[in-house]
Amino acid sequence: MNELPVVVVGAGPIGLAAAAELRERGLAPLVFERGQTAGAAVAEWNHVRLFSRWGELVAPAARRLLDGTGWSAPPADSYPTGREWADEYLVPLAKSLGEDVVRVGVEVVGIARRGRDRVVDAGRDSEPLSVHLRHTDGREERVLARAVVDASGTWGGPNPLGGEGLPALGEIPAAQVISYRVPDLEDERVRARYAGAHTVIAGSGHSALTALIVLAELAEQAPGTRISWVLRRGEVGNTFGGGASDELPARGALGLRAKQAVDAGLLTVVTGFRTAAVEPGDNGQVVLVSEAGERLAGVDHVVALTGFRPELAWLSEIRLGLDPVLQAPIGLAPLIDPNVHSCGTVYPHGVKELTHPEPGFYLAGMKSYGRAPTFLALTGYEQVRSIAAELAGDHESAARVELTLPETGVCGGAGNFDDPEAAAGDGGCCAAPALITVGAARDN
Repeated sequence: MNELPVVVVGAGPIGLAAAAELRERGLAPLVFERGQTAGAAVAEWNHVRLFSRWGELVAPAARRLLDGTGWSAPPADSYPTGREWADEYLVPLAKSLGEDVVRVGVEVVGIARRGRDRVVDAGRDSEPLSVHLRHTDGREERVLARAVVDASGTWGGPNPLGGEGLPALGEIPAAQVISYRVPDLEDERVRARYAGAHTVIAGSGHSALTALIVLAELAEQAPGTRISWVLRRGEVGNTFGGGASDELPARGALGLRAKQAVDAGLLTVVTGFRTAAVEPGDNGQVVLVSEAGERLAGVDHVVALTGFRPELAWLSEIRLGLDPVLQAPIGLAPLIDPNVHSCGTVYPHGVKELTHPEPGFYLAGMKSYGRAPTFLALTGYEQVRSIAAELAGDHESAARVELTLPETGVCGGAGNFDDPEAAAGDGGCCAAPALITVGAARDN
């Protein structure tokens, strides 16, 4: 099997970094991207600015590859948008890897062991992985691989508005008024749709804070614009993050700007609201109904930013070792559990924590975090460096993993949203041992 390629699923930041690491190790990567260009998912949030600098967004092996092509690196201290990250880094990186390596318009629809379903034990160590593909024109293909790195991310799997993890009653029929993305108000058509309307933002993460800020600015400029911010947790608490204590200044500033918008009265905060139903209202509006029977009426638009989840259906024939709660690899889940960690710190981890019962199969990048939030790009870069080293037989390098992510300045488990005293206790990740600090970028 050593003559076969290592298949990488997804030509995003982590997938392309994996390809660069594999090539540098003398292995043959083969990247499949269902979009029509590298970084297709990143480009979809083109208007959103990352809160990490360019110097923290370029994978080490990718930089070494690009430097050999005459690539001009963007200013290290500037902050790119999603579009800039894709256009100025991911697309050139894919080009440097070559069209024979990075194949766009090809979707991976299934992975199995050649000639065996997940029940069969015999041959799982000696037979290659079988990767089933579907091209844009509908043509099907099968490629054999010595190993597979699934770096397909979670962008295509936003969590629903419903507070139980399932769509709220009436959520699907109300799809015309519900969005699961930060609205691009630089688009005049989108701006006109939200101006003068009542918009509900649901969620407490960084995407929700970003949407809160841009819509609050619109409320200042467009008379009649109303914003309601719906939180499942019992109080706002540490939702705004660590502010000046955040080791990523732009991330801290995001929370501070959101807090300023709330303090200025530009929106209404509704806490302890878990959406159970979306009911039709008057004139095309909807009514949100909570588990407790509270009603939020006269809603024109809902922006549901409640996180993402991995798509696992096409991995049904692979033997995965997933945590039953987070749907992350069993070895990684305890290190990233949001019921414990909220500081952005993660213990060092690599191929050991990412290994599954299926030989040669790895989840990497945001998908490896399952349903855990706040993934950082350098986490994925270190993951694929360790995986590539293992596949190349350099077990010492694969095991030598050092990773520290910048503190958010917030202590306590993020999952304790109904118990402020528990969230402020010393069971959160701020009580963890210190780690070696390096800058990190968020790719969520």
